[in-house]
Amino acid sequence: QVQLVESGGGSVQAGGSLRLSCVFSGRSKCMAWFRQAPGKEREGVATIYLGGVNTYYADSVKGRFTISQDNAKNTVYLQMNSLKPEDTAMYYCATDFLSAYACSGGSGPGSKAFGYWGQGTQVTVSS
Repeated sequence: QVQLVESGGGSVQAGGSLRLSCVFSGRSKCMAWFRQAPGKEREGVATIYLGGVNTYYADSVKGRFTISQDNAKNTVYLQMNSLKPEDTAMYYCATDFLSAYACSGGSGPGSKAFGYWGQGTQVTVSS
């Protein structure tokens, strides 16, 4: 059984930074961060293939967000810099056994590809 626990959300002014953490237990292959703002669909933000170097970023966060892994701590991070008000959302960590290409290739995996989700952490960016 895979379990995910996110932390690190909070309130920050535009231009600021936050680092989200996702501690996971159990075995998996692909870790992802999604976000959902009120009234909007859940969207993929970034993915990383565990044990590898493959990553995926949504166009809206490229150059500002970085996803990374610490295998010794079973933790995946999302470093978010140059935050904008439009980054305001509930951020979710997700995981499943996806191939490297499915995890980080093409336009990135959709939310339906993941069967395991954390409870979410709120990020609020004020202008």
